[in-house]
Amino acid sequence: MDMEPSKREYRQQKRELKREGSKLRRRQLKADLDRDPEDASHSQFHFGKFKTAHLNGIDHDATRKRPARPQSELEKFQDQPEIADGEKA
Repeated sequence: MDMEPSKREYRQQKRELKREGSKLRRRQLKADLDRDPEDASHSQFHFGKFKTAHLNGIDHDATRKRPARPQSELEKFQDQPEIADGEKA
């Protein structure tokens, strides 16, 4: 029986991908600097298989959501008149 990975495992996987991508990016930037110092600041890097976009948003389940405020609390603040500068409430 194969279980779905937990959030902790997803986070660890994302950390490892980011670390490997950063290593590769630093290696490429260093090589670009050695090859052509004037244009090294304009070099671009594509992460390819080290992208972590597919792991974004894994924490958006019910355990991470804040409870909604009751409607009566929201209305209480909306019904108050605005106070002009220098006036007291």
